[in-house]
Amino acid sequence: MDFANGTQAVGQPLPRTEDSRLLRGEGRYTDDINLPGQAHAYILRSAHAHGIIRHIELDAALTRPGVLAVYTGADLRAAGYGTLPCNVTPKSHDGSPLLMPENPALAIDRVRYRGHPVAAVIAETVAQARDAAEAIGVDIEELPAVDTIEAAALDHGPLVWPDIPGNQCLDFHAGDHAAAEAAFAKATHVTRLRLFNNRLVIAPMEPRAALASYDISNGDRDGRFTLHIGCQGTFAAKNTLAKKVLKVPMEQVRVRTFDVGGSFGMKSSIYPEYVVILHGARELGRPIKWCDERSDSFVSDQHGRDSVVEAALALDEAGNFLAIRADSLANMGAFLSTVGPNMQTNNIFKNMPGVYKTPVIAVSTKCLFTNTTPIGAYRGAGRPEANYYMERLVDLAARETGRDPIELRRLNLVLGAAMPYTSASGQAYDSGDFPAVLDKCLALADWHGFTARQAASRAKGMLRGRGISAYLEATAPAGKEMGGVRFEDDGTISLTTGTQNYGQGHASAFAQVLSDQLGLPFDDIRLRQGDSDELLAGGGTGGSRSIMASGAAILSVSAEVKKKARHLAADKLETAVEDIQFDAGQLRVAGTDRGISLMELAQSPEGRAGALDAAQVIDTPPSSYPNGVHVCELEIDPETGATRLDRYIVVDDFGTIVNPMLVAGQVHGAVTQGIGQALMEHAIYDGQGQLLSGSFMDYAMPRADQIPTIVFDDHPVPTTTNPLGVKGCGEAGTSGALPAVMNAVVDALSEFGILHMDMPATPEKIWRAINNTGN
Repeated sequence: MDFANGTQAVGQPLPRTEDSRLLRGEGRYTDDINLPGQAHAYILRSAHAHGIIRHIELDAALTRPGVLAVYTGADLRAAGYGTLPCNVTPKSHDGSPLLMPENPALAIDRVRYRGHPVAAVIAETVAQARDAAEAIGVDIEELPAVDTIEAAALDHGPLVWPDIPGNQCLDFHAGDHAAAEAAFAKATHVTRLRLFNNRLVIAPMEPRAALASYDISNGDRDGRFTLHIGCQGTFAAKNTLAKKVLKVPMEQVRVRTFDVGGSFGMKSSIYPEYVVILHGARELGRPIKWCDERSDSFVSDQHGRDSVVEAALALDEAGNFLAIRADSLANMGAFLSTVGPNMQTNNIFKNMPGVYKTPVIAVSTKCLFTNTTPIGAYRGAGRPEANYYMERLVDLAARETGRDPIELRRLNLVLGAAMPYTSASGQAYDSGDFPAVLDKCLALADWHGFTARQAASRAKGMLRGRGISAYLEATAPAGKEMGGVRFEDDGTISLTTGTQNYGQGHASAFAQVLSDQLGLPFDDIRLRQGDSDELLAGGGTGGSRSIMASGAAILSVSAEVKKKARHLAADKLETAVEDIQFDAGQLRVAGTDRGISLMELAQSPEGRAGALDAAQVIDTPPSSYPNGVHVCELEIDPETGATRLDRYIVVDDFGTIVNPMLVAGQVHGAVTQGIGQALMEHAIYDGQGQLLSGSFMDYAMPRADQIPTIVFDDHPVPTTTNPLGVKGCGEAGTSGALPAVMNAVVDALSEFGILHMDMPATPEKIWRAINNTGN
């Protein structure tokens, strides 16, 4: 596909280039990768949430057919491996460090959650490994378990870690607490809410899998590890494995990722199974494969969310926001995941002000251990929580003060004339037109036509509610990124980036950027990702950073290719470099009709020798601030509590949009996940650390027939923080959806005097709330 006559590839709604291959069943996921002579691993997990390991009996397992080895935590410790790391280090308000207990790949001395890996069997087949695992005898002295935040915070309750009092690993404070106290003291009105942020099972279509090998072709023990996994960035995974777990030089580790069937943050971490099979591959001299089963993934994969907050909003007599305060208890699970503590601390703080000019913010979070699966990143990673707290407070404040919820928001919006604007959490908003986005969404939603639709619902015996939310996200944390361009002998162009596609459509979007920069045929560009050996740097995909980070890297490497091309063209055309002009893939001598195309140069002997190839590592641009407004309308059957979403409208400011089709897909998916959390998803424990919602029979996921047509439009205000003017879009839909849906639920129930309901608003919860009012 060529874009001629001045048409730009950027901005075109091109399909994902990988779709046809995936729809034909030609995807290559980790479970599709096999190596000659591979053996298989099976992980024995604890059936208890908390207990002392008195003895592990392995003899019977070792004699089972096909068994090659059985490992325990003692074996991995003896091999000298490090434990699974937490890569973030927020501090408590008194300056004390985050408490980070060691997290070995296999349990040592104690088990601390249901599903905690205890032992690993390596055998010729999966069936043989599973059979041998059943023969392992594990003597565990069961201890009291704590599986909720509230229970973890109790005085004199059970301790997950005996040397961590009160189960608290962090007491985080941010913002101006003294100024907040003063603002609340002088406020005309204070709105208060206790909000629960339900724990979620992160359930991508592809369960985790891994394949490890160890190359000792150099004849000694200093061989090379290779790990095939589905992950969000192979360069970061390689760094963590080499430096913190395997404790070997980086050149001795290679991580490869092919197709990834979803992640949503969960596959950004290093997991115990990876360490086990890397060890097995080195010890046995054979590739080792492990594939998770869905039943295990409910307890072995990191969970998302899980916090409770006491939030308050202070207003003056005119309705201006004076301050917001949020005091949270956040569940970390039994161990700290790779980025777990950051989501309920720094990310909440940065994003709490949202689109509003609230002058003071104060956030505190106590991070607590429980005997549950560790909490990790999940789509939005703190940003949906912050927006949910703020938008529920604003809606309730409007009800309590008798104000129109739209006008209360409008009164407090940061105006475009104020840009650049520094929020109370220190975020530098460079661009945006929040009032225009609000007005556009209200018009698309036919906000003022709601009364007629509500009357029609009532005529059917239904309750109808509408909810609105305005959100803003701080996306794309700073780091390093690379872009590489190589001209292949077959006429194609290889583009290498350090980010990782797992459903976003990088192959199309990044090719669109490169096509415009170098005037190359879109269809001839091939994206290369997922091999740490090909990367000079790479922060991976997460935090809605990919288009900003990789986009900037592509622009940087394109400039280097142009520079090389001008020099080579000057030699070919026998003129000075200064006389060569580059335009849309053509290099011409200024003032003449003499020229040569970039692709002709690439196919010249010099081009085939790599004269035009280039790779660049850049410092990624600062954060961008996507923002938008969501409106949700729904019906509730008061007889059953069942909710039916009827209308959903989104208007977003994502700056320059590279590919509208891909952006719409990201919005639709993120909104759907927000709907899931708001109305149905909840990972529930029984009080003793056993997961009750441990399968899709018990854990509700949103289905296609439960999701309305999502109307998406954009109001782009290009950012100035990166050369493309793009803002991250991958997680924004979740941030807007939680409060929009819950505000609509509460609006529908308001005639019963119900002013708040915690997520998930299940039919049973709604039915009980209605019937408990006595109306």
